[in-house]
Amino acid sequence: MKSLPFAALALFLCLNCAATAADAVKLTRVYEKIETKWPIAVVIPPDGSGREFLALQRGQVLILPKDTASAETATFLDLSSRGMEAANGKFEEGLNGFAFHPKFKDNGLFYLCYTAQKPKRLIVSEMKADGQKADEKSERVLLEIPLINWNHHGGNIVFGPDGFLYIGVGDTSKRNDEKRMSQLTAVLVGKVLRIDVDSREYHGAYGIPAGNPFADGVDALPQIYAYGIRNPWGMSFDSKGRLWLADVGQDLWEEINWITAGGNYGWSFREGAHQFPLRTDAPPAEAKLIDPIFEYNHGEGLSITGGMIYAGKTLPELAGQYIYGDFVIGKVWSLRANDEGKVESNTLLYTSPQTTGDNPKKKPSVLVKPTAFCANAEGEMLVLDWNGVIYRMDK
Repeated sequence: MKSLPFAALALFLCLNCAATAADAVKLTRVYEKIETKWPIAVVIPPDGSGREFLALQRGQVLILPKDTASAETATFLDLSSRGMEAANGKFEEGLNGFAFHPKFKDNGLFYLCYTAQKPKRLIVSEMKADGQKADEKSERVLLEIPLINWNHHGGNIVFGPDGFLYIGVGDTSKRNDEKRMSQLTAVLVGKVLRIDVDSREYHGAYGIPAGNPFADGVDALPQIYAYGIRNPWGMSFDSKGRLWLADVGQDLWEEINWITAGGNYGWSFREGAHQFPLRTDAPPAEAKLIDPIFEYNHGEGLSITGGMIYAGKTLPELAGQYIYGDFVIGKVWSLRANDEGKVESNTLLYTSPQTTGDNPKKKPSVLVKPTAFCANAEGEMLVLDWNGVIYRMDK
């Protein structure tokens, strides 16, 4: 999911060899008897069933058992035979987005965002469920976005309280936004998109919400909701309708944004709230670049994984706080912000153990590399680990 500056990684691991303070929470492994390689999301359908659907990056979607100690699971969908990733793209390519229609109970519809090859592209599609199984033959492609690299394509999708589908798309550049597409409103990469899946007025596939900032399609593509995004990984709405988005940085800064219609979040004129030194041209005089509500530098972590507001009961002290982490060094934090977006606290909750390899020249292995923070059916926080493990956050 993440692009890493390897020199910075080596330096960071060197600086963090010392023992860390005691963790404020613990991570308890669940679903130990189920193979959960490369998990990217756990999603609860809005049908009252309390079922937990686990999406895996290689293209499978599993229905998890009610008993977290059980070995029994059901395969809802398996797209692994499609070859969604290139040989050099298995780190970021594949299935990266899964969401249920808000009226899933009535219409059985759900949505996927995944990569495809030859030509390389990001696909957003709709399918229909048939009981405990997806009907793959029902797939209807809504949107295809050309890609030019295996990385920085994002792919997280989520329905908003307005009933529209939001899609996070990265800048599809290996580094430096070299094609200068994040600020270019004539392309869909480096953006947050918003579409109406219940309409067919745009190319017979979906609709353009009237409130989209460029809905008329004049001088900008109408699907664009916000822009100036580098590599979004982790989008979620809170109970007040705010869209939280974590944007993975490049050289120095990782950031958390509140996304608003028409917002320009700065990349690649800026990284976080700071001028990006490898871009020397100035932004247009009329540009209004929006600061992140929070950022951390590469002395604290190297690749942000966005999360969600905690609404469970096990950890009441975290109620209303945004839980997120760092993929590379396995940290988990809780962020408290007021309604104006002013951060009141940012608390380190957990730091992953590291193991030293047999070869002293090798970097230490981080045991927990969070790819997502999701709520289970009870509202408790699950931490999905790239190493193939699912944890529940406990006291």
